[in-house]
Amino acid sequence: MMKTLLAKFGPFLGLLLVIGLFSISDEVREYFLTYANFKIILTQTVIVALGALGMTLIIVSGGIDLSVGSVIALTSVVGALLLQQDWPVVAVVLAVVASGALIGLLNGAAIAGLRMTPFIITLGTLGIARGAAKWLANNETVNYDDSPINGWMTTANPFDWTLPAGAWITFILAVLTAVMLRRTVFGRHIFAIGSNEATARLCGVATTRTKIWIYVLGGAFFGLAGLMQLSRLRQGDPTVAIGVELDVIAAVIIGGASLYGGVGTVLGSVIGALIMAVLRNGSQQMGWPTYFQEIIIGVVIIAAVFLDRLRQKRAD
Repeated sequence: MMKTLLAKFGPFLGLLLVIGLFSISDEVREYFLTYANFKIILTQTVIVALGALGMTLIIVSGGIDLSVGSVIALTSVVGALLLQQDWPVVAVVLAVVASGALIGLLNGAAIAGLRMTPFIITLGTLGIARGAAKWLANNETVNYDDSPINGWMTTANPFDWTLPAGAWITFILAVLTAVMLRRTVFGRHIFAIGSNEATARLCGVATTRTKIWIYVLGGAFFGLAGLMQLSRLRQGDPTVAIGVELDVIAAVIIGGASLYGGVGTVLGSVIGALIMAVLRNGSQQMGWPTYFQEIIIGVVIIAAVFLDRLRQKRAD
């Protein structure tokens, strides 16, 4: 029973632990435990959480995608360039999400169709997407006139109770993704492929087609994260989101997913993304230098992988 409770509520306990650690100091607690600060944390969580939704599908299926940060940078540049050309907001949103999905399609086709290693393919895509972003942006930031997209990651009054549109979009997509993963045939096929791809194929699952669709959906989520990055910076920057893939993967693993596939939940991944955001926010409140924050995040990633390994040994 204890193992079951830890598996289900472990991410929540981790979140409470991190919040508690940053609440020990009286000076920090005075501002840290306020709604205004938690509103900032929720907003900061959006980009990693959207990436974690796509990564959850991929990791549950037994795959991995290292190109998240580069895809976010590329799609944000694409969105900025389209806004420069006065494209309608709806068309920009569709084009940006489609750009991410197209990269996911290429990854999925190479991984599933050609049976190539996800780590190698997406490592290559990481460089290709980053280079393409710099090429399209002419190696500089892409600015544009004011757009409604700029307000999706902010609110008029940072101290009121309203949340930015990006947070609500993330929440709605998280619910829909959780329902899809747990209540649909496609979702069950994702778990089946991650648990044992050969067995899933023998049971009639179209593994190649399903894996391609998984990477397409993952890419679409990464593209949407790029749109939120564009809204946050209010310009397209080909150098942003370097290392975000580590935060995204760590969020999914902290949330209870296994790098071996077949295990994972959307709720756990979102809680994992919140933990990463609280760590960064709390570190800033404590006045810790950037390099120390990076060390902490690195330790958390190693600890998450170590816990995943322990879970796998117990399962065996």
